[in-house]
Amino acid sequence: MDHFIELASLDNGTVRGLLQSAHEIKAEWKASGSSNRLRGKILGMIFEKPSLRTRVSFDVGMLQLGGHALMLGPQEIGINSRESTADIARTISRYVDGVMIRTFAHSIVQEFASFSSVAVINGLTDATHPCQAMADVLTIEEHFGRLSGIQLVYIGDGNNVARSLLWVAAHFGMNFTLVSPRGYELPQVDHSAVASLAKANGANIVQSHDPHSAVKQADAIYTDVWVSMGMDVDQEQRNQDFLPYQVNAALLQQAPSDAIIMHDLPAHRGEEITDEVADGPQSKIFDQAENRLHAQKAILVALMGSED
Repeated sequence: MDHFIELASLDNGTVRGLLQSAHEIKAEWKASGSSNRLRGKILGMIFEKPSLRTRVSFDVGMLQLGGHALMLGPQEIGINSRESTADIARTISRYVDGVMIRTFAHSIVQEFASFSSVAVINGLTDATHPCQAMADVLTIEEHFGRLSGIQLVYIGDGNNVARSLLWVAAHFGMNFTLVSPRGYELPQVDHSAVASLAKANGANIVQSHDPHSAVKQADAIYTDVWVSMGMDVDQEQRNQDFLPYQVNAALLQQAPSDAIIMHDLPAHRGEEITDEVADGPQSKIFDQAENRLHAQKAILVALMGSED
């Protein structure tokens, strides 16, 4: 693995190995509180979008592994305005041992990686959110003790989070149902691309428009904001279209009593999810947030090398 950009481009063994490493690194940290796996290593972090979890989890993750992180915001960089992506990549990779980018266009991360001489990690683009998906499967496996055969129901927009969940479900043999209003589904090209991997691992991929039916056999119910960052132009229409898809107490009554609730955060409480569900006993939302740290440490170690 030269870079961590999208789960679609990684082989099954690599993705499964990252998850196993995340479990081990989390256990190691809980037991000892220290690690030298990335001693002396520096991660450059480029942010074109605001961030809480991505910023803190990568920064703290590098510190916990014995390394350092360098934050660069849009004002310092100016991708393709102040300077070209190619020139930024060729420059910054002379200074650091790895780069994490959180930006808008997926093509920026792809182009950056093609010119970088060090590993590049996708911290989020409009197309994918693979670090979040790895934290999600870590959370699910910790709770259920398995991933194969798990019924993961995602209720919301066919966005970057949904796309990465689709691929991670296929990698680990989870059954994935994407429930959305008509017109907000993931494109058919996504389903076609993932089909062979899903079949090989026994994952069943379904697109639905009925949240009440979809959650009846759910092990995990996942939701996300109705209006993703940068898509505010159609906010009013989206709010209207997605209102029947809110994850609330009434919907939860249709699901098994041991189903868990997931959200990648930030949440628009009162829109896609209600407080009573987000803060309820079935919620694993903040376990997911913590596991961003441990899943990303596994990615960092895999890409930037172990010092142990």
